[in-house]
Amino acid sequence: MDGQTRFTLVLGGGGMKGVAHIGVLQALTERGLVPAQIVGSSVGALVGAAWSAGRSIAELRDVAIKLRRKDVFVVAHADMAFKRMRSPALFRREPLDLLIHRLVGDATFEDLHHPLVVNTVDVNSGMQVFWGLEGLEEVPVKDAVFASCAIPGFLPPREIRGRFYVDGATVDNLPVGTGRILGTDLILAIDVSASNAFRADTQEDGFSAVFARATEIAMQSLLELRMRDWTTPPIYYIHPRVEHISAFDFDHLREIVEEGHRATVAGLDRPAEWPAPGDAGVYPRRAVTIRVQRERCIGCGACLVQAPPGMFVLDAQGKAVVTRPEQEWSPIDGEFIRHCPTYAISARPAAAPKAADAAG
Repeated sequence: MDGQTRFTLVLGGGGMKGVAHIGVLQALTERGLVPAQIVGSSVGALVGAAWSAGRSIAELRDVAIKLRRKDVFVVAHADMAFKRMRSPALFRREPLDLLIHRLVGDATFEDLHHPLVVNTVDVNSGMQVFWGLEGLEEVPVKDAVFASCAIPGFLPPREIRGRFYVDGATVDNLPVGTGRILGTDLILAIDVSASNAFRADTQEDGFSAVFARATEIAMQSLLELRMRDWTTPPIYYIHPRVEHISAFDFDHLREIVEEGHRATVAGLDRPAEWPAPGDAGVYPRRAVTIRVQRERCIGCGACLVQAPPGMFVLDAQGKAVVTRPEQEWSPIDGEFIRHCPTYAISARPAAAPKAADAAG
């Protein structure tokens, strides 16, 4: 990608891990790469809105690193005590409202320095609404951003034009599909979700941790389905390594910002991995070899259900056999591996061809 490439920057949700997007924007602007527009979900919408409203990277870094839990999450004790199960949410809206107003002010989408699209969901109809698109730009950005951050049950829905909206990640945490109607050459997608990371003892951390983890799993599954057969415009997918950090962790914010910067610089420093004009699909792609450890395989058939049709078969002994061991994968391929109950399937980088083979 160079300065002539028109690209849409898609910033996904992930709780406080979303401050990694600040590092992403820093890396891009250092290279003179400015997105034609930003599409954001949840904290991705907040970071994108703040930058689009004119906040500098230095200011955003400073705000992010100094954030404390009370700046975003304050338990709604009165509502929980008096309304109980009819309480609008676990946390009060005022702290997040103040933070968003501090960063965005009272601007509408038409006032922003850079085009922005914010992903939300109508909590009553289930309709996905992208504020900032044609006919949906004459609303305060702060309201759309709050709605996009309103994790159901954690923060109350936001009323906009007489309807009530919640976090767009409810149906699409990384809304790359919007890029198809925005007319750019490339989609740069930044995913800060938990991906396939294993957790330890989630059940011991209370109902909010269990709910958050279940949400992560659902969002990852939806993302894999949406991107499995993706064609154009091509997507370059960056996943900062923040999956080990909790979505509500305020102790590693500097690390998260720096990781967003590192991951983006690493991608930009590998130009050969980026799609060329006319390419389709999800990038970067790498050659892998898939193996099945027969001694572990119990013949349950989960791989036949989860993997693309025909990739696995069961042999005469009822063991799984991979039919196409050598493959080229994008970052969102291979989700079937984690569904093997005995961890019998693995994927490793394919061995480089030997010099003699390459010569001849």
